[in-house]
Amino acid sequence: MAPKSKNAAVSDVVNLDSDSDSDDGVGGRGAFRSMASLMENQQVPSTIADAATVAPRETLECRSFWKAGENFAIPTGVTPTASGLLEHARVHPKFLHSNATSHKWAFGAIAELLDNAVDEIQNGATFVKIDKIDIVKDNSPALVFQDDGGGMDPDGLRKCMSLGYSSKKSNTTIGQYGNGFKTSTMRLGADAIVFSRSSRGGKSTQSVGLLSYTFLRKTSQDDVIVPMIDIDISKERPQPIIYGSPEDWAANLQILLKWSPFSTEDELWQQFVEIGTHGTKVIIYNLWLNDEGIYELSFDDDSEDIRLQDEGVHDGKRLPHKVLELRSHISYQLRYSLRAYASMLYLEKFENFKIILRGIPVEQFNIADELRYSKIIKYKPYKATMEQATTKIKVGFIKEGPKLAVCGFNVYHKNRLIRPFWKVTMDGSSVGHGVVGVLEANFIEPAHDKQDFERSSLFQRLEARLKKIVHDYWQSHVQVFGYNIYKVPAAAVKSKKIAIRDQPPTVNTFNPLPLPCDRISQGGPIIREISLSNATSSRTVAVAAPHLKNSTGLRSNFQPVQLSPQPAATVSEISSQLDTENNLVGMSADEISEENMQLFMRCEEYVKKETEMEQAVSNLEKELEETKSKCARLALLVDAKRREMQQV
Repeated sequence: MAPKSKNAAVSDVVNLDSDSDSDDGVGGRGAFRSMASLMENQQVPSTIADAATVAPRETLECRSFWKAGENFAIPTGVTPTASGLLEHARVHPKFLHSNATSHKWAFGAIAELLDNAVDEIQNGATFVKIDKIDIVKDNSPALVFQDDGGGMDPDGLRKCMSLGYSSKKSNTTIGQYGNGFKTSTMRLGADAIVFSRSSRGGKSTQSVGLLSYTFLRKTSQDDVIVPMIDIDISKERPQPIIYGSPEDWAANLQILLKWSPFSTEDELWQQFVEIGTHGTKVIIYNLWLNDEGIYELSFDDDSEDIRLQDEGVHDGKRLPHKVLELRSHISYQLRYSLRAYASMLYLEKFENFKIILRGIPVEQFNIADELRYSKIIKYKPYKATMEQATTKIKVGFIKEGPKLAVCGFNVYHKNRLIRPFWKVTMDGSSVGHGVVGVLEANFIEPAHDKQDFERSSLFQRLEARLKKIVHDYWQSHVQVFGYNIYKVPAAAVKSKKIAIRDQPPTVNTFNPLPLPCDRISQGGPIIREISLSNATSSRTVAVAAPHLKNSTGLRSNFQPVQLSPQPAATVSEISSQLDTENNLVGMSADEISEENMQLFMRCEEYVKKETEMEQAVSNLEKELEETKSKCARLALLVDAKRREMQQV
């Protein structure tokens, strides 16, 4: 994304010239003085970035996230490309909002930013801070994320601000799509400013980038423009890194001061003092409001937490004890409390890393450590690679179970929680109450918002297996708590209902007549004679095809179709279906569900065998073709030898 103005006054700064970096900057890490002196050294027009000329910060008319994409003025023309630049496809600013709608849940967006900080552990990060600050310009709240990782150099910041770029492809990093920063920041607020300081290749730099939906809309841009400035702090005196001209650098600084939360350069550079020698700080401001006109994120309900509005809270009403107990459980709290959600967000506990929420570290929690009568089940996914072949599933009763109606599986992917308390049992069923499991499923891919998984065949097989695990565990352990599993014996069934298998009729003749005016080029009305049979008698009725019916009845121009009568069910078939019916009558919904699950597992085994047989057939067919080809070549050789012998 090229940070250029509407009239292309700012040059393209996406592609960096690494060969010229060493010539651009001199300076040190000492305390920053006003950038006015730096601009004088580089002949940057200081009047452009003078704080006295900065206008008050503007905001969007609509501050509700789900309505912020409406009434977007789409320009009829396209801004021409600046001289010397290649024509390129443009990303309209509305895409920033549309892209962010992948996050239905605000905490899911916050988790994306936490993932970025956790990925920096490999670069030495020891903490990530999440806090709220007040913007001086308008006294509005803003959300702050800060870590002490390796930071981003100018090239890294541009990749972070670009769409779809990601270098995270290792087994340890969580991010992979290169889209999380953009979707998460734009989901939480209309604007985000990034400060990053790093040291790479003997060169220390600090960079500022502004991703502002407000700026893009208010200035009617038809392309996503991200103003950025970079400073070299490698030596004694810090100096701007200029890629185009001093005017371009100053124009970017002007946009930053006008549209960011900071009115002066000193306020801007002060953010790097708080970062230290390396790290990144993200400030998200112009936070979204809900439909009631209040901030979606609540900072006042709990001074040590960030919460979402709980619509289930009834002010002044006394709730039953069971409801209060359920709402106090972490399975309910994580929906509305960021501290509760962050405590379960990562499966393995960090050794030298902390998540600090509003000044207080988050205590990591794994519900698997509190399970009673727990057991480990090994699951080997079908068609998975060897590295992902075996997954351990820990299942057991929570300490409040089975009286507390909490159940499900916490499913992680690469140490990151994707689906918390995933309920695999039927709604309304008491089977599985209090049974909770934990597993890390690296063999299935998460969705882009990392709040669910892709609906692949591996996912469906895992779901079926988890259902069986819950039922088997429930039946083998629920007696410990005094529960009895009641089954109705087949002998107790009094009523016997015979179900006759339906069979399709056999068509003997078909002689259609053409319609005088029909859209179908060939074929006429079809009258189907359907044979309705039972064990002792049969009768035949004539029914018109659905497309031949009208308000007055049947059309008269048709040729009947002769159908052979359906054969009566044999005694053995009746007996077999009678046995099946006897087994189902009187069974509870849970027992029928379990029987259905067993049949599903058997079906999966048959599918697996069928796949193996198809592969074997394919191999044999390939071998047969190779053999035929070999025989053909041998036949040609024999024929050639025979001709040679005849010539001799």
